[in-house]
This record gives sequence, C-alpha cells and structure tokens, in this order.
Amino acid sequence: MTDSPDNKSTTEDSASGHSDAPGAEFIDQFVATQRRVYLFILAQVGNPDLAEEVLQNTNVVIWSKWNNFEPGTNYIAWVYRIASFEVMKYRQKNKRSKVYFDDEFIKTVAKSVEQISEKSEARRLALSKCIDKLKPADRALIQQRYEPGVNGKSLAEKLGRPVNSVYQSLGRIRRVLLECVERELAAVTR
Repeated sequence: MTDSPDNKSTTEDSASGHSDAPGAEFIDQFVATQRRVYLFILAQVGNPDLAEEVLQNTNVVIWSKWNNFEPGTNYIAWVYRIASFEVMKYRQKNKRSKVYFDDEFIKTVAKSVEQISEKSEARRLALSKCIDKLKPADRALIQQRYEPGVNGKSLAEKLGRPVNSVYQSLGRIRRVLLECVERELAAVTR
C-alpha cells in the first residue's frame, strides 16, 4: 500500500487519527473471508439463520475495531476470535434454547473448524495454482465439466467426443491436478 495524504496505512491512520475508514487491503480481506467466517460461525450455532445473525453482529464489531487490527498479522485468526466472542455472547443471551452445548464443546468445535478452514484454503490455493499450470485444452475441459448442470455425458455431446474418451481425459487431468496439489502442499509445509 502506498502512503499519500489521502491513502495512509491503517497503522498510521489510527496513530494520527486522520482517517475514519479502513484501507483497501483491510476491505479486501474482509470481503474475501466472509464465507469462511460464516461457516466458522455456522459450525458453532448449527442454524443458518442464526449464523447469519451472528455474522452480522461479528461484522459490526470488525468494522468498529478495524483500527485495532495490526497489518501483517493473521487477519482470519483475528476475525475468528471476534466471531467466537460473538457466538459466546449469542449463547449467553439465548441459554433457554432447547439444544445447549457447554463452552468447552463449542471451543473444541471452533478450533476444529479453524484448522479445517486453514487446510481447505491452502488446498484451494494450491488447486488454483495447479489449474493455471494445466495445458490450455485440459484447463478448458475441466472448467467446462464443472460448470453448473454439466456432466460427463452432456460435455461429450457438446464436444462431439465419445463419452468414454471424455471420462478418460477428465480422469487423467484429475490425477495430474491431485499430484500437483500434493506437491504444492508439501512445498508449503517445508
């Protein structure tokens, strides 16, 4: 992020008091993690409507405390901490509900979801890299196959190829992607 009189980093903003709004990097992270935060909350409350309500409360807190976030630190961990507190506040307010789990169970679920989320994000990023490395024809075939409503048979008809041929190509591409993803993830853990 470049620093100019109109575009200061969040650290300088909070120290100088010149800006009342977060920077583009913070906003990008906020937007990019909304689904992950929703799923994190959903795993703890078990109801999509309640998860949405808790997410909205979490977002209010995130926006009210944006200047407390330290750039360069783990944004998603910071947001998960806020979300966990909001889940606990929700649970305290609604103790009379029919299903009640103790705090230790909820903390265990939250920790598990956080770990799964981190692993899933790493796999998603590795898969994206590997798809980019595919030959253009293979990339096009795999992208066409995973368009909504498309299956192997309809893709074969669209391409004018035998169904078996399309399935063999898809199988080969999936193996290449799996091997690539495993290499990418192994490289990250080294």
